[in-house]
Amino acid sequence: MAIIIKTKEQIEGIRKSCVLARNTLKHIAQFIEAGVTTEFIDKKAGEYISSHGGIPATLNYKGYKHGSCISVNDVVCHGIPNSKTILKDGDIVNVDIATILNGFFGDTCLMYEVGTVGERAKKLLRITRECLDVGIKECKPGNKFGNIGFAIAGVAKRHGYSVVYQFCGHGVGLKFHEDPEVNHIDERNAGPVMKPGMTFTIEPMINEGKARVKIDKHDKWTARTIDGKLSAQYEHTILITESGAEVLTDVDEEYQKT
Repeated sequence: MAIIIKTKEQIEGIRKSCVLARNTLKHIAQFIEAGVTTEFIDKKAGEYISSHGGIPATLNYKGYKHGSCISVNDVVCHGIPNSKTILKDGDIVNVDIATILNGFFGDTCLMYEVGTVGERAKKLLRITRECLDVGIKECKPGNKFGNIGFAIAGVAKRHGYSVVYQFCGHGVGLKFHEDPEVNHIDERNAGPVMKPGMTFTIEPMINEGKARVKIDKHDKWTARTIDGKLSAQYEHTILITESGAEVLTDVDEEYQKT
């Protein structure tokens, strides 16, 4: 495993790409409502990215034909935008945006509520966000990557949820996917040591029911819960600093830089 330590110049480029990715998610919030197709949302995201000098990182990545992943309800991740998936009242929607700006990559995702969402779904969103937050708190030089997954799994299990283990976070910045893999369920003090200059995503996928997912045979991308129950995911790109961490995709100053 070769984890890339970024230079100050590279970090600044990655930071700008991360800001673009997160601002894209803020921009498309106005379009997410009942009656809208996921294809339309993807179009609006792509227009925003290109108008700000970027390129969607998912576009043509390993044959993927779209500029975002849009996952609704029981779709865990990699939902393909299309004209047939129409949002309806009560849906929960994940939009995952990765950008390339001046050769640097940023990666982030958010959950959105469509209309009036039930309490069951609201709780899942709240706990999934908490899972992301406790994972971020583990980010500091000298800590082990396994402690991120250990903390996330502890929160999820305490609330009766499961953690998807078939997908994970990853290094990002100079490439779309770099080392290390960042597991969202892991053993305490497992894995490599975090060092200043490392950039990676934390993106826990938390399921209401069973942890395992199935890939749709017809498109070979869309990952769904095996029991049809809801799934949620939040994602940020993290930089390890000399004294702690910076959430590079935090454009609203929700997290304190350490």
